[in-house]
Amino acid sequence: MRRYQTEGSRRLHQQTVPYLLDGVGSSFHVSSYRDYPVAMTHGKGSKLYDVDGNEYIDYVLGFGPMLLGYCPPAVDRAVAEQLRRGSHFSAPTEDLKRLSQQLVEIIPSAELVAYQNSGTEVVMYALRLARAYTGKYKIVKFEGQYHGWSDEEKVSIDASCVEELGDRENPRKILHTKGQRLSSAEDLIVLPWNDLPALERTLAARGGEIAAVLMEPCMCDSGPILPKPGYLEGVREVTRKYGVLLIFDEVITGFRLALGGAQAYYGVTPDLSTFAKAIASGYPFGAVVGRREVMACGVPASGTFNGNPIGVAAALATIETLSQPGVYAHLEGLAQQLETGFRALARKYHRPLYLRHVGSIFILYFGFTEDVEDFRDWLTQADLASYTRFVAGCEEYGVRFTDRRGREYLSVAHTQEDIRRTLAVADQVLGEMERGER
Repeated sequence: MRRYQTEGSRRLHQQTVPYLLDGVGSSFHVSSYRDYPVAMTHGKGSKLYDVDGNEYIDYVLGFGPMLLGYCPPAVDRAVAEQLRRGSHFSAPTEDLKRLSQQLVEIIPSAELVAYQNSGTEVVMYALRLARAYTGKYKIVKFEGQYHGWSDEEKVSIDASCVEELGDRENPRKILHTKGQRLSSAEDLIVLPWNDLPALERTLAARGGEIAAVLMEPCMCDSGPILPKPGYLEGVREVTRKYGVLLIFDEVITGFRLALGGAQAYYGVTPDLSTFAKAIASGYPFGAVVGRREVMACGVPASGTFNGNPIGVAAALATIETLSQPGVYAHLEGLAQQLETGFRALARKYHRPLYLRHVGSIFILYFGFTEDVEDFRDWLTQADLASYTRFVAGCEEYGVRFTDRRGREYLSVAHTQEDIRRTLAVADQVLGEMERGER
């Protein structure tokens, strides 16, 4: 099995650093296991191609948006047609009406829709809506859950150890970058996730101050963690009981678990929901949906590029493709094939691997085999060093996994042959790790 050479990426990074901050467009592109990122030239289907001509089976998929794979024909046609008509109007269109109607039809919580352009923006807008509607300002968020990069959103999204999080009953609010205002966390109440009694105690004591509970319905960003049976239903019940809105951040889970998102997959309907990433197959686009009286409470959805015709065209084509018979069964079959194959490799190499999937999201971690309950549990058990060595090794043989997070994405474009090739590479890398070669 041939190891890839990536000297072209190294040279390009060295040439880019003098002009571009850290030599990357986003901090997410910085590698934890090499001193330069692999630079790509193009993608097609389930594959990416780097500046050295290497081909990769890709499970990063642009950090989630590429649910249909790279250059999906239906989306490319729709966008090309829209480009011939114009890229931006600052005016409503017939397609904008069509998309809004479709979102209301397929997403359980959607009675009315508003648009923004990124995951960060849709969460910001949802929080403003919740505060305007309730007249309250506190927001409950959970440890390890990422909701964007604004001052208020980027709080307690990660930690180096459990001790850094502080006492479980009164977690520390952690800021994550220079320049964040200390006051940005004042209106946040941080709690461990998957702990319904802790949430109910907080709502009982402070419900009169709390506008909303904000959560990923399936914790995806930091160590993907599944909701315990009954947890989402319990959260829905107690938020209603104490007059607090429930916001599902479906920026990652939207369209990936089901056409109607995680709320359709799990059968729990929030008051507000946020969508981005996979909604438009790689084009910057996002939506906030929710109950009519909350959405129409008087907060304008401002933004120059909101409802941009290119993003609208891409979203319509994405939804049309995902609505075709067998699409989600195909994704489920691929995820199950990948999970089954990794379980066999875990037995072969006597490795504790955690392997689960929800829809088209595949979860892979070293160090434990059973479900963990929350971010603290994950921090205690996850073997990040082994996962990092594994991901670095797979990249050298042409399989691209997500750095650090253990959250891998499947696309409609992936094939059974891709899965077989991936498992062969994983076998090679796990064997090298077993022999102490990496």
